[in-house]
Amino acid sequence: MLINLHIKNLALIDELDIDLGKGLNILTGETGAGKSIIIGSIGICLGGKFSRELLRDPEKDGLVELTFDVNDMNIVKSDNKDDVPNSSISEFISTADEGILTISRKLSKDRVVNRINGETVTVSRIKEVAEALINLHAQHEQTTLLHEEKHIEILDSSSREIQALKQDVREAYQAYMANRKELAGMNMDASERAKRVDFLRFEEEEIEAAKLISGEDTELEALYTKMNNAKEICEITESVYSSTGYDSSNSAGNQISRSLQKLKSIERYDKDAEPLITTLTDIEAILNEFNQSLSEYIEGSNFEEKTYVETEQRLNLINTLKSKYGRSIEDIQNSLEAIKTELDSLSDYEARLEELTAKEKELQKALEERCAVLSEARKVKAAELSAKITEALKSLNFSDVQFYMDMKRLPECTAEGFDSIIFMISTNVGEEPKPLHMVASGGELSRIMLATKSVLADVWDTPTLIFDEVDTGISGITAQKVAEMMKELSRTHQIISITHLPQIASKADNSFLIEKTVTDGRTFTGIRAIEGEDKVMELARLLGGDSITESVITAAREMLA
Repeated sequence: MLINLHIKNLALIDELDIDLGKGLNILTGETGAGKSIIIGSIGICLGGKFSRELLRDPEKDGLVELTFDVNDMNIVKSDNKDDVPNSSISEFISTADEGILTISRKLSKDRVVNRINGETVTVSRIKEVAEALINLHAQHEQTTLLHEEKHIEILDSSSREIQALKQDVREAYQAYMANRKELAGMNMDASERAKRVDFLRFEEEEIEAAKLISGEDTELEALYTKMNNAKEICEITESVYSSTGYDSSNSAGNQISRSLQKLKSIERYDKDAEPLITTLTDIEAILNEFNQSLSEYIEGSNFEEKTYVETEQRLNLINTLKSKYGRSIEDIQNSLEAIKTELDSLSDYEARLEELTAKEKELQKALEERCAVLSEARKVKAAELSAKITEALKSLNFSDVQFYMDMKRLPECTAEGFDSIIFMISTNVGEEPKPLHMVASGGELSRIMLATKSVLADVWDTPTLIFDEVDTGISGITAQKVAEMMKELSRTHQIISITHLPQIASKADNSFLIEKTVTDGRTFTGIRAIEGEDKVMELARLLGGDSITESVITAAREMLA
């Protein structure tokens, strides 16, 4: 269960901590106080968008952190194959300190850092772990029930068996489509095939005749550059050799040699000159070695016109092949392998065509069979889920409701099977069930979503459920029924809900008041736990609005009692 929410530097929130408890946690407050900011912060921590525009102070880091008590979570589920597994968090629960698991997301310098138990993870990993811990029913989420493509997703999410069967269908579909794609490409007649073979053989021979060697293009380009600049290279190196060699009396080599002879003449007079003589001897040796290397370099820079022409022609050949087959020699060699593979395929065209045609029938049959197995599992689960949702709807003041899932077969198999599913409902006596989007009003959608979530909550075994204004469009006895369902649901799950209805607020095990204050000319959103007289007065506000009389306060006390 979620035991703490910590938010820092987000929208109207400077920093706040919320300690939550078991059962039904109710958040109330005036319109605009910041209730949706708090629920939105939870959504961010569960993997939602976290951008700099959300920061209160753009110069400071933003932080949202959720702390969970996971001591009571069952990682290894029962043998019921319909249980949806939560093994994705097992590794983190096993390392949780005293059963405390923390998810945090921090926005710092335009980079979001995601952590679970202090370990940096990807946002997709956070979403995986969060799914097993918490289910967030965002404001207006009930409108997704109006989209019929969502109905099959709701059914499929209720069963681990269906999820496994869907994976089998996807694999069969991918194999079938891959075979079908290859078969569709084999539609050329004999003359087209012959032309293609001739063309491929020409390309094969063209590449093989070049006898390419990896890296030779780089070496040839360097040599070609040197040849193109040979005259300038020759002038410079010969000038340097003239200055450092022994060709003239003023060259460095001759001057150092004469200087060394002079120094040696004083050696017999002063032994202290020996280090100087040694140093100059080394200099002369180094210069001699340099001049020898330079002479060899000059000699090696001379080349025949034939070598230049051959280098240029080889480069032109390689660059021509690059323009046709790739940007590098490796690309050209890869193209050659692809050409050989296609030639092999075309040379055995008839046999391959026959093989693919036979295989298509086998793969189509396998796909149909897997789709049929999936469809049967869906029928069983749809009947079971429809019955449970119907009972839940009746407890939400739909006394004469009819609800079922209408399954029809699609014309072709898809990666998701061959079923389409539409939620059908009738909320009035004597009326035939119709598609949900043709019948339900806003308040009815809220209750239908609550009923669906309550049923799925038991299937998923999600410890914490969050509802953002699930009371939209309802009042009176219907509100009382919604409150009773949420209270009943809170016996097995932690419920966190924002509400404007006193019927729901009065059922709270833990009540929190969200308030907006102004300090030093700036607006802040804060939250505090309320009980006793504060809880009575907040309930009275929900009952009476601006006019809180003694009779309203008395009614609030009675409702709490």
